[in-house]
Amino acid sequence: MYIGVDLGGTNIAVGIVDEKGNLKYQGSTPTKRERQPNEIIGDIKRLILKVIDEYGISKNDIKAIGIGIPGLADKNTGKVIYCVNLNWTNIPLKEPLEEELGIPVYIDNDATLAGLGEYEAGVMKGAESGVFITLGTGVGGGIVINGRINSGFNGVGSEIGHMVVGENYYDCSCGKNGCLETFCSATALINYTKKLIIEENYKTIIMDKINGNLDDLEGKIIFEAAFEEDEIANKAVNRLIKYLGIGIVNLICIMDPQIFVIGGGLSKAGNFLLEKLREEVSKNRFYKSLPIGKIVLAKLGNEAGIIGAAMLPKQY
Repeated sequence: MYIGVDLGGTNIAVGIVDEKGNLKYQGSTPTKRERQPNEIIGDIKRLILKVIDEYGISKNDIKAIGIGIPGLADKNTGKVIYCVNLNWTNIPLKEPLEEELGIPVYIDNDATLAGLGEYEAGVMKGAESGVFITLGTGVGGGIVINGRINSGFNGVGSEIGHMVVGENYYDCSCGKNGCLETFCSATALINYTKKLIIEENYKTIIMDKINGNLDDLEGKIIFEAAFEEDEIANKAVNRLIKYLGIGIVNLICIMDPQIFVIGGGLSKAGNFLLEKLREEVSKNRFYKSLPIGKIVLAKLGNEAGIIGAAMLPKQY
């Protein structure tokens, strides 16, 4: 058995996963990210022990622990180099947990591991190469080639959300302008829709859906309005699709993967999103006479991060 930990800005999720990537049991606790790193790490340790105990096994039954973090990890030292959601910089994570638990610990980026989860137990299973793209608060990515996660030499090779795809009206949180994340994340979709609503004097059915309160605007509502052919919602969604298509076409030119998997909160728009995206990619692809990789929706949802984290130790 393996332990997978998905360390998020809101919740810490821990699961027990078997050799084949089947999630057997899980538990969670609030992250309370305003606390010091040692307090959060203490909660991770306690939740791991709690889940092991509740499932009725012992620490000796656990081969290793994998942890997905919303940031950049040094795989060799086991430190969290940078994690904006938790305000962590150069925080040791592997060492204190190994000392406390006596179990090997491995860490990597959460989106990378969600991609690994989809490869091990989801829609990417059996593919020679695949790219996982998560559309949530930000845009994350995971690349798997021949069963191995690929994050490049320095660990930033799958930071798909920070590919520059065009000039934008605001800068990314990373300091650059034009990152994919600033066009295609739920945050970007909401911000751009608000901008349009104000510019168009609030003439949209979206205002009825949110009872006139822009603070209640969500990606789901925007996609619902677009499906109902609302002009502002369609303009916002089509902009997202355009730039996500650019990102995918760029990835096709670089690595030509067998499959693209779209996950994250916005993927719940389902076939409405998928059909628009496939059309956009097909329209702009290089060598139009040649086939391209499939574009599909993720299967595992929130479980992908736990499963991928648990499968991380098998990569070593």
